[in-house]
Amino acid sequence: MFYFIKDQNVNQLHSSSNAPSHLSILSDDGSFYGEIPGFPGVWANASTLENCREELQSALEAWILIRLAERQFLPIVDGIELMIKEAV
Repeated sequence: MFYFIKDQNVNQLHSSSNAPSHLSILSDDGSFYGEIPGFPGVWANASTLENCREELQSALEAWILIRLAERQFLPIVDGIELMIKEAV
């Protein structure tokens, strides 16, 4: 059985106007930490800001794909709603 993501792109959810991330510098080691509110478990930690953003993007993409595969709820962000449709 195959499933398709209907009319949406997973990467759209993490642009600057969608799914805003919170990034900060950790005081103990100076590394960067980022998370996306409303997406439990989506976080990243890296030595540079750019690497943290890239890891956060990767974590978000994996989180979305796993939730879709398990048919779990995905939050609607800025009117973007990912839905799966069973292939006929």
